[in-house]
Amino acid sequence: MEISEALRRLRQRRFKSVGFWYARVIMLPIFKFIFGMRIEGLENIPKSGPALLISNHLHNVDPILLYAVLIRPGRFMAKKEVFSVPVIGWLAKFFAAFPVDRGNADRAALRLAEKHLANGKIVGIFPEGTRSPDATMQEAYPGVAMIAVRSGAPILPVAIFGTERIPFNGKKGRGQTWRRPRVIVRIGPTFNLPETPPGQRRPGLPAVTNLMMTEVARLLPPEYRGVYADAVEKPEQSGSPKHGAASVAEAAETAATGGRKDPSSNG
Repeated sequence: MEISEALRRLRQRRFKSVGFWYARVIMLPIFKFIFGMRIEGLENIPKSGPALLISNHLHNVDPILLYAVLIRPGRFMAKKEVFSVPVIGWLAKFFAAFPVDRGNADRAALRLAEKHLANGKIVGIFPEGTRSPDATMQEAYPGVAMIAVRSGAPILPVAIFGTERIPFNGKKGRGQTWRRPRVIVRIGPTFNLPETPPGQRRPGLPAVTNLMMTEVARLLPPEYRGVYADAVEKPEQSGSPKHGAASVAEAAETAATGGRKDPSSNG
């Protein structure tokens, strides 16, 4: 590697480290005071190693809030349009975001996410692709499942709610008020996608995406769950996990077999 390239990468790492400590030391206390932010499940964030963070998305401020919550630097995927907006684009880079073209199969962004995970980083993604217009969960894009399957990284489900009440959310603002909002960030335990049993068809990406997003929905109050509400409330009908990694394995088997029971199983 040329010396100039090595120096450039060193500057980038320092720049991103400054962004992380600025978020943790300065912005997090401000968020807690202004937004009344409460963080639940902080102990579920892995202290080391890769983790694919997935979350619902309600407000423009969500990525910065979650970045500030992390106990170690992470990398967040953001729509490419953000990087062309003055000031906001600079902030996205400052807080270690990287662009994705939502309208196409952006393989470069997917490969970069996988590379960060392979290097032991936390990678944050909002699988719905954009902010919810009504604060409820929308159907997620399957790209997140591709990253999860290819990387094999533990998945860290995170739910955020209350930010929809914060002003300055553009056309997708709902019920904005100048009263002090109550924002909650709820972090669930990590889980892994199970390996497909021999002789069974691997679940498709949409099925895996639903399994992953159901774990996020489980962390939200019922009124926020949107299209994933039934998967949480009626897991036996939807093939969605009941809770944690073991039930994810059961749900994946259900998705793979189309609900047919293995004749060799008991019961």
